[in-house]
This record gives sequence, structure tokens and C-alpha cells, in this order.
Amino acid sequence: MAEYPVNKGIGRPVEFKGLKAQYLFLFAGGLLAAFILFVILYMAGAGQWLCIGFGVMAASAVVWLTFRLNAKYGEHGLMKLGAARLRPRYLLHRRRVSHLLRQKKEGGQA
Repeated sequence: MAEYPVNKGIGRPVEFKGLKAQYLFLFAGGLLAAFILFVILYMAGAGQWLCIGFGVMAASAVVWLTFRLNAKYGEHGLMKLGAARLRPRYLLHRRRVSHLLRQKKEGGQA
């Protein structure tokens, strides 16, 4: 049986065949989704060669995209990209500074 080494040192991320950290989960989830879609297509009555072609193309796309994202963004880059999308481009606050610094009274009025 073939053995595949998973390189993991102390304080280092898990790496498998060049894929690091969250890309392993993206890779496994993508291949699982492609397989499930293949099974659904086959059970729905689509042609055998259509299902095989779709499965091969979907799996190839998942492998290519995962390794491309890993090379482009690195270990933490995909999380940084997601965080940058959640951050607003600019903040608007049209209240005077003195009004912002004033303490709120207990009645709810400023």
C-alpha cells in the first residue's frame, strides 16, 4: 500500500503535496462535491459518458483551482482576502466630535 507523507513540524502548518492549511479542506471538499454531483447525474439517468466527462472535468477544475489559489495567496492569504472583502472601504460618521465624546445620561438622552 502506498504511503503519503504529511510534513508537519513543530509550529508548522500541515502540508500535503504542496497544499497548505485551509487549501487541504477546499481540495477535499471540492473533490467530494464533484463526486456527489457525478453520482446524482448518474442516478438521474444521464448518459454514462456524460457523467464520466463531467466528473473528470469537475475534478480537474477543483485540482487546478486549488493549487492555483495556494500558489497565488499562500498559507494565510485566502483568509486575508476574505477579511478584506468584509472590511468597509470607508467610514462615514456625520456627528460632531464633541457630541461623540459626551457621556450618555441614564435617561437615554445625550
